[in-house]
Amino acid sequence: MQLEPRGTGEAVAPDAPGAAGAAGAPGVTLTSCRVREILERVGDKWSLFVISCLGEGPRRFTALKREVGGISQRMLTVTLRGLERDGIVSRTMYPVMPPRVDYELTPLGRTLLDAVGALMAWADARLDEVDAARAAYDARAAAQAAAQAADLPWPPGPAQRSTAPPGSAQANPASNTNPASNGSRAGGR
Repeated sequence: MQLEPRGTGEAVAPDAPGAAGAAGAPGVTLTSCRVREILERVGDKWSLFVISCLGEGPRRFTALKREVGGISQRMLTVTLRGLERDGIVSRTMYPVMPPRVDYELTPLGRTLLDAVGALMAWADARLDEVDAARAAYDARAAAQAAAQAADLPWPPGPAQRSTAPPGSAQANPASNTNPASNGSRAGGR
């Protein structure tokens, strides 16, 4: 089903009963785009890691924190509470000293494993490509910032591009130390 944007930031199914027509009748939202709420929950970076870890079996809080590298105790707590609220994770507390709490995926949470696994595998397989794209973007952004700082037009036009080998005096006229050849006045600044 395709969604069309509505002026209020919500989406409307174009063929839904009561959808805005020629007469301008108000559209029916798809349950106020609750799909977005669920995707925000399961699609955030920490939830994906937690679901992936719990897919291997129940875990205690400290084991999860160790397996999900970089997550703070507070963020793990918030993530687990949200996943528990949405019925994706269950929390079992055992009446022992010290208290023991296990987290595991519910049957609903297990239905996410294929999608989460595919997404994690895609990210793992594409790390080098993403790194190369980031490096290329950063290089373009740095060149653009340098051109703006030097008050040069960006991107450089054909007349401004040099065909000389990099590092030569022709490729970088500013590096030429002969004041007469670079247009500056001899003997002065």
